[in-house]
Amino acid sequence: MMKNRVTAGVLVAAVVTIASHGMLARDEKAAAAQLASASKAALQRLTASVPLAKAAAGSAHAILVFPKVKKAGLGIGGQYGEGTLFKDGTPVAYYKTTGASFGLQAGGQTYGYAMFFMNDKALAQLDASSGFEVGVGPSVVVVDEGMAKTTTTTTLKKDIYAFIFGQKGLMAGLGVQGNKITKITPD
Repeated sequence: MMKNRVTAGVLVAAVVTIASHGMLARDEKAAAAQLASASKAALQRLTASVPLAKAAAGSAHAILVFPKVKKAGLGIGGQYGEGTLFKDGTPVAYYKTTGASFGLQAGGQTYGYAMFFMNDKALAQLDASSGFEVGVGPSVVVVDEGMAKTTTTTTLKKDIYAFIFGQKGLMAGLGVQGNKITKITPD
């Protein structure tokens, strides 16, 4: 039992270390350009492989892309990633996503996700408080493979659609609920 707690503590410490040494902490202009490039490439791969994502991109007011989120846990887990907000295809701001979880879990994985903000009201919530919490405020619909095949642009009626992509690693219970998204501001 003690060994599991120590291992869980090490995993949480690793996620906190990753978060404290994020990409934008380095040379900010170069890091921002690198993050925007990675985010744009991830969005292009997503829209090329998922027709609903391509259709949603055409009518979204803005798209927030986290190209790589790292998640690890053993009883206690954490996750961290950085992303770019695009408006009309142009990077306009940078954000981090963080989260903690408790319960039956073990393993680690990386994944990416993109959030399509379908109206100005939903987009305004992103910066309205000290951090946007997924599951609080505007409705967020996580689009899985089945939904992506049956939904059309005429049935897109929610505030935000989230597409998870590029999952690698072994960990159960993937989702974006409980994540907190906070704007990264230059030091």
